[in-house]
Amino acid sequence: MAVTVEQIEQVIPGLVEPVMGNRCLLQQCRRLTAGASADTWWLQATVGQQQHQWILRLDAGGEDLGMAPGKQWEARAQQAAADAGCATATVIAELGEDSGLGCGYLMAALPGESLPPVLLKSPAYDTARRRFPDQVAGALAAIHRTPLTGLDGLPVLDARRQLEQLYAMHRDYGEPLPVFALAYGWLKDHVPENASLTLVHGDFRLGNFLFTESGLSGILDWELTHLGDPMEDLGWLCVNAWRFGRRAKPVAGLTQREVFHAAYEAASGRPVDPVHARYWELLGTFKWGVICQYQAYSYLRGRVSSVERAAIGRRVAETEYDMLICLKELQDAA
Repeated sequence: MAVTVEQIEQVIPGLVEPVMGNRCLLQQCRRLTAGASADTWWLQATVGQQQHQWILRLDAGGEDLGMAPGKQWEARAQQAAADAGCATATVIAELGEDSGLGCGYLMAALPGESLPPVLLKSPAYDTARRRFPDQVAGALAAIHRTPLTGLDGLPVLDARRQLEQLYAMHRDYGEPLPVFALAYGWLKDHVPENASLTLVHGDFRLGNFLFTESGLSGILDWELTHLGDPMEDLGWLCVNAWRFGRRAKPVAGLTQREVFHAAYEAASGRPVDPVHARYWELLGTFKWGVICQYQAYSYLRGRVSSVERAAIGRRVAETEYDMLICLKELQDAA
């Protein structure tokens, strides 16, 4: 059952007041999105004499790919990364099942823009684009140095586990595609050995970065966070789907891999093996292809009545092309 404004007005003051030590008066409350996995709201409140703007993320109870840790662990990972120096929103309070709103969390609202077409094209963001490599690499380095103490409830998703899970999903759709089989075989034969285990954002890409005109203000959307190989985030950032038509600039359509890798190494002290990162770029492309199938079959199997979901199925062919390009470049580098 959908959460209402009235329910939020009843619950949030009682949640905030013990944390912030003052009376809370909600002034505005509006829904931002009501997606399959998260119901997101923008709130404005006065606490004592101070004005506050918050984001409330609630578990929508919908379908997912079986990789999401749940809102409680999402909140804890986000706050742990913030404590480690990542630019992201501070978590104010967690909500449990018995909160009256279901599971979720309340966090500070950050200023900025996240829409890729605006960030890529608007002259207003020239400075932000110039600062992108150093600032985003710095945020990613902070995520990967986050202490894992207290994050034992996050799933551990290494390359092999993700690959087998994704290929099983692909086969379940009853539409075997040769390029997927080819990529799966290569990825299975070249799983990185002895990869370090860190906090991984899981959806680190343009669209989940918030920028003001002066630069990065926050990393968004932690719902796929997990423990795994840090190179996963570097690879996902370079998947062609997140370049938004700028294929020649592999990192988010903004810069070259070598530039970003150098910035990440400087920020993290962790060396980047380009082939290791490209492995995850291929696995990320494979993952996006399976997600496109998943979206389409959610419609075709009658689970979700959404023309948008159905239309995403056409992008499977794009991912096949991208996988072949990535495979060729990996083989050339071998």
